[in-house]
Amino acid sequence: MEFNLDWLLKFFTYSSIQVKFISSFIAVLVFIVIRRVLVGIISNKIEDSFMRYRWQKTTTYVVFLLAVITVGRVWFKGIESIATYFGLLSAGIAIALRDPITNITGWMFILWRAPFTVGDRIEVGQNAGDVIDINFFKFTLMEIGNWIDGESNTGRIIHVPNGKVFTENVANYGRGFKYIWNELPILVTFESDWKKAKEILQKLSNEHTSQVNKAAAKKFREVSKLFMMHQPNFKPKVYTKIEDSGILLTVRYLCNPRKRRASSQAIWEGALEKFANESDIEFAYPTIRYFDINESKPKNIS
Repeated sequence: MEFNLDWLLKFFTYSSIQVKFISSFIAVLVFIVIRRVLVGIISNKIEDSFMRYRWQKTTTYVVFLLAVITVGRVWFKGIESIATYFGLLSAGIAIALRDPITNITGWMFILWRAPFTVGDRIEVGQNAGDVIDINFFKFTLMEIGNWIDGESNTGRIIHVPNGKVFTENVANYGRGFKYIWNELPILVTFESDWKKAKEILQKLSNEHTSQVNKAAAKKFREVSKLFMMHQPNFKPKVYTKIEDSGILLTVRYLCNPRKRRASSQAIWEGALEKFANESDIEFAYPTIRYFDINESKPKNIS
């Protein structure tokens, strides 16, 4: 069969549907290559992981936007056609893709208002964790808490739609004040010298939180310039309460959100060591006391 050169020239000369598809494919392919080259350069040149992540995300967004505009120009010529293109596209997407549009709007809100950013520890609804990624449709958390005590990482990754920032309460552990209050309930028996136990716990909490209290006081002065906040007492406090099984001494102190478990362990270990040296202080546990009519003293059953 004789090769038709005129047909080939006509195919690539006129703006046919085939040419538009081929042009769109080539344009997308070129932008993918450009993005990979830029990301490779950024990965080799920038050592700081946070800055490298931000530059990679910015590059992806810019390349994606340029690709959309380029493909739109291939299919629609002229200012009026471009306006019609975007108008029809927006109307169709708004009807058919309500949730994705909400997520993209949420992504824009996250970038604009910055309720959190990559590296922050947040809680959204029932999910809590460290933000490790933010993209067009969702942000990703490294989960904390759940079945793990002390808000340590569980190892699971949670993908949360960006639209949740409009429908769920968002709590940021590190934005603003950057410290949280933690409480440790310690129960001693009624027969214990609870005043001595309280003094021991007060000294322990003072020793383990002195540096944190100074940093928190300095940080509060900065935050109070932005928000209406009443200055709290940053010094640790031990509260006393009567329970069914003994006297409850609750240690309340400031700590770094990421060091909550470590600080709890340090105070608990100190309390165990100190109480072990005191014969008149004992930890309490649920007991049942009964009287034997043949004996003068009551007996305890654990």
